[in-house]
Amino acid sequence: MIDQQIRFSDAELQEFKELINLKLDKARNDLELIKSAYLNDSNNGTEDTSPTFKAFEEGSETMSKEANSQLAIRQEKFIRDLKNALIRIENKTYGMCKVTGKLINKERLKIVPHATMSIEAKNLQR
Repeated sequence: MIDQQIRFSDAELQEFKELINLKLDKARNDLELIKSAYLNDSNNGTEDTSPTFKAFEEGSETMSKEANSQLAIRQEKFIRDLKNALIRIENKTYGMCKVTGKLINKERLKIVPHATMSIEAKNLQR
């Protein structure tokens, strides 16, 4: 019988830590872009256009702000999930499925480094 790996090695954890830190830097930059776009939405140069067009633009601007707000919320959650993954790396519990207790597939973690459940556990939820 093959021994099932209980946790990732320190070297593997270090690899994941580097991957997560790269994703975290990018996520923070993306969040800054979203926030700056949100703040700059207030002036889009419609002061001298016709009143009808201006009303249309204001409606569009409101939708844009709502979309940006939703994007920012999702991005903040992603950043929080990545930070939590770093904590699990420090605790050496990273990559363990919170449902089955088994190690999550390494390829899955490379794609979704903040995953807390294996595909098997995800499918059980449906």
